[in-house]
Amino acid sequence: MEILLTGGAGFIGSAIAARLVGAGHRVRVLDALLPAVHPDGLAGVRLPAGVDFVHGDVRDRATVERALHGVEAVCHQAAMVGLGLDLDDAPDYVSCNELGTAVLLAAMARGGVRQLVLAGSMVVYGEGRYDCAEHGTVAPGPRRPTDLDAGRFEPPCPHCGAPLLAGLAAESAPADPRNVYATTKLAQEHLAAAWARACGGRALTLRYHNVYGPGMPRDTPYAGVASIFRSALAAGRAPRVFEDGGQRRDFVHVEDVAAANEVALAALAGRPAGSARVYNTGSGTVHTVGEMAAALAATHGGPAPVVTGEYRLGAVRHIPADALRLREELGWRPAVAFAEGMARFAAAPLRGADRPVAATASRR
Repeated sequence: MEILLTGGAGFIGSAIAARLVGAGHRVRVLDALLPAVHPDGLAGVRLPAGVDFVHGDVRDRATVERALHGVEAVCHQAAMVGLGLDLDDAPDYVSCNELGTAVLLAAMARGGVRQLVLAGSMVVYGEGRYDCAEHGTVAPGPRRPTDLDAGRFEPPCPHCGAPLLAGLAAESAPADPRNVYATTKLAQEHLAAAWARACGGRALTLRYHNVYGPGMPRDTPYAGVASIFRSALAAGRAPRVFEDGGQRRDFVHVEDVAAANEVALAALAGRPAGSARVYNTGSGTVHTVGEMAAALAATHGGPAPVVTGEYRLGAVRHIPADALRLREELGWRPAVAFAEGMARFAAAPLRGADRPVAATASRR
């Protein structure tokens, strides 16, 4: 296929580009190279040979229309990611994620492009699944600062205050976004569904869990926790683990996420016109943040993690994935196990840690 890959110069996008080119697809990358993620601009872009690179913003109608010319499907990865610094970031999140997606979808509708794979996120769930012995499955609200200050990090039952058993969040779980970024990621899903219904398109959303791997941006508040720990180790510092390190997550390697995008793109043609479906994209194994920090430190050879008891308001306690739907319906299987992936990541360069080779792709 001829595929437009937005955000294709980024951490996940560049892995997808390599995967798609390796599978024989023709790939055009559209990326604005925002300074927060690409401090070196075009000089820091790594893309496989043969990729058609378009330097431009997904919020610009004319640029998007040119990039869509001749395209059969879109893999939309472009987004402002992470929790950011504070609410001053809110306009940028809404502009990049919601307006950018709206401009893209409108151009796809005008141009007759009817196939979309969207990069979603597990942050739309808020907290994961919790069960109370008395009240069954419950949805705990945001944790109280007084509890967090006292080191009580587990959310209690909202009805009786009893301890809860944390489980796996399935796609059917109600959305409960807890921050601006999460809100914009849910809005992207709704926009994609509205586009599909309005023009007979086909949309698949991959709700990424904690993606890690080579090429993550370093030393930025917009990076994931794995990158923050890896950056600390590269500087000879101990990773600082918030709360008690017991936060449960699903860490999935970027190569597996790229493979999930490949199978999703292949599945689009067989989906009903006007349909939209979401898939959790995780490894299917649960590890704590503390376990991840310890694995990175051990394989990197750096100082052991320090558990600080600090916390961030709005952060969730447990959000591991139930990724069975993606396996059963699309046949995707993760290939990189946790121990292997962490060992490889501990030795891999981060984006900005060295001077990468310039992209060999053409420019427009």
